[in-house]
Amino acid sequence: MQKVVTSAQMKAIDSYTIEEIGIPSMVLMERAAIQVVNLVKQHSNPQDKILAVCGTGNNGGDGIAAARILKCEGYEAAVLLVGDESKASEQAKEQLKIARNLGISILNNINISEYTIIIDGLLGIGLNKPVTGIYEEIIKTINSGKHLVFAVDIPSGLSADSAKPLNIAVKADYTITFGYQKVGLILYPGCEYAGEVVVADIGFPQAAFDAVSKTAGISCSVYDDSDKKKLPIRHTYSNKGTYGKVLIIAGSYNMSGACYLSAKAAYSCGAGLVKVMTVEENRVIMQQLLPEALLYTYSSEALQDSGKIEEMIEQIHWATSIVIGPGIGVNPDSERLLNLAITYAKAPLLIDADGLNILVSMNRKKDEAVLLQEDIINMLPKDTVLTPHIKELSRLINRPVEEITSDLLEVADKCTINNELIFVIKDPRTVAAYKENRYINVSGNNGMATGGSGDVLTGIIGGFIAGGLSSWEAAKLGVYIHGLAGDKAAEKKGCYSMMASDIIEALPEVIEE
Repeated sequence: MQKVVTSAQMKAIDSYTIEEIGIPSMVLMERAAIQVVNLVKQHSNPQDKILAVCGTGNNGGDGIAAARILKCEGYEAAVLLVGDESKASEQAKEQLKIARNLGISILNNINISEYTIIIDGLLGIGLNKPVTGIYEEIIKTINSGKHLVFAVDIPSGLSADSAKPLNIAVKADYTITFGYQKVGLILYPGCEYAGEVVVADIGFPQAAFDAVSKTAGISCSVYDDSDKKKLPIRHTYSNKGTYGKVLIIAGSYNMSGACYLSAKAAYSCGAGLVKVMTVEENRVIMQQLLPEALLYTYSSEALQDSGKIEEMIEQIHWATSIVIGPGIGVNPDSERLLNLAITYAKAPLLIDADGLNILVSMNRKKDEAVLLQEDIINMLPKDTVLTPHIKELSRLINRPVEEITSDLLEVADKCTINNELIFVIKDPRTVAAYKENRYINVSGNNGMATGGSGDVLTGIIGGFIAGGLSSWEAAKLGVYIHGLAGDKAAEKKGCYSMMASDIIEALPEVIEE
């Protein structure tokens, strides 16, 4: 797992390291420069001409130091200095002095197109205003060239917090960022400007992170391969009851695929037993497609029969995790089902798709400052997982899609104020939120933008909850594993041809890795 920070949090960690712990800024700068050099050397050859395009701040100091080290190691490297040198940071001035003492070319006017590699040290993570003037012109020149671009800490012009270019931003092939991941490098469109991101350790002590976290509340993270170890544990001495019972309340007439995909995904993620509660019309197709699943079917009339309703409540009590919503439609029958699940669930609950659309009518706003009314918060069991895509969330919280996509993290903050609900906001960069905690998912690809992909995700999360994970851990890990399976499926089928069933077929390989 990697922690993700804002620009203010990163500045605070940097300041604490220097001022409270006593590690000199120049030491950190030298370490940063060495990491830049190592990355450049991995993707270059001695014939390359390298130009560090540097501003007058500490980001520029990193770039100047990197150019100097490369020059000393035999590379053809020079520095283009942009800005008023008299106003440079003390560290940048020191780096300029060292570079000049070693005969490094420090130029103010140069033909960028002559160089095959650009080190972008123009503007750092503290940028908070639009890029204009000479900086804008240089970024345009960098972006129009054919060179390989390495951004130092962040592509110049990109906001480290909103992930948006401030008028214009460098389009890097590689970004080497220091200490911790930055929000602006993960969310869209920032990740498209950053290229491949490398997080480099330059010596920020854990004590600095801990101290800042206490005051600034650093609670955002991304998963990596090491997080696969968080999968529910399989025991040698066990049986199907050991790994939980998932109830999938899904599907309607002519909508059998949703319950099949969700149920099969739950089994593929280790659930001991999966039961599908669906309409009678889906009985035969479910028995044919997934004979391993238990089945409980109902009719519209059954939802009016007190005896049948008691049977349904027994099914709800049977489960150790409950998924409701995929393909159930929005009608009086599905509303009754959702109310039964909410009222009688003793196990963790996940609401998706049409289940969310049914909640919309229960969440009519009186106070526009509140995204979820108290009545809906009080109605849902704590730790209920809600898995809306952007359009579903727009309907649920009565906010325009554009407002949600403009700042996913801020919307996640508002959705989780004063409640204990878990939101999984599905997007190319899915954001999961619970209380003050945030998770941003970096696995997956555009081939997963296909019908049924969300149904697979609900089954994965439901399966992980049944296997013993908390709802919050299951939500984070479920999104990550879902994306990894999508990546594995894309390797075999390609992004154009991938279907939701391909994601399920890839799950065993991902999990066994």
